[in-house]
Amino acid sequence: MNQPHKLLIEPAAGFTPHIGVLVSTLQRCRETTIRWCKDLTIGQLDYLWDDKANSIGALLLHMAAIEAAYQEYTFTGRNILDNPERIKKWEIPMDLDEAARQTIKGYPVDYYLAELAAIRELTLHQFRQYGDDWLWQESPWNDAIANNYWMWYHVYEDEINHRGEISWLKSRIPAG
Repeated sequence: MNQPHKLLIEPAAGFTPHIGVLVSTLQRCRETTIRWCKDLTIGQLDYLWDDKANSIGALLLHMAAIEAAYQEYTFTGRNILDNPERIKKWEIPMDLDEAARQTIKGYPVDYYLAELAAIRELTLHQFRQYGDDWLWQESPWNDAIANNYWMWYHVYEDEINHRGEISWLKSRIPAG
């Protein structure tokens, strides 16, 4: 008899319990993003619905840029804008504006997936350095106070939001 396919969020091995659940959630979110995008062509990744739209490729790089920004803030206490080396790479995909529409194109899906994998590996490496108490640490965030758990929740919340945008775009790409 076949065992049912399990869809579980459980603490990931190698992390404290709450960080392990966060990792499991982040990874499940990323697996779905990859599954939705892994077979897209360059033309599909570059498709723009209109002059205000984001391409799927830009959205994928944006996901990596948001993760880089939250790495910077939660792991170092700095804003990514204050790190010239990191902001140089991530500013355009973070903003998703005209510069992104003009420059984020022509790359195969493997490029975007490698960027997402590399940034996630840095996140996982850092998470292994912390205990669950770190998740509850609070710091100023815009006009509010946020804890590290909320900030990392926002990383996958943003990815899920843009994955909806990707789904919408995929359904509108002309055949051919």
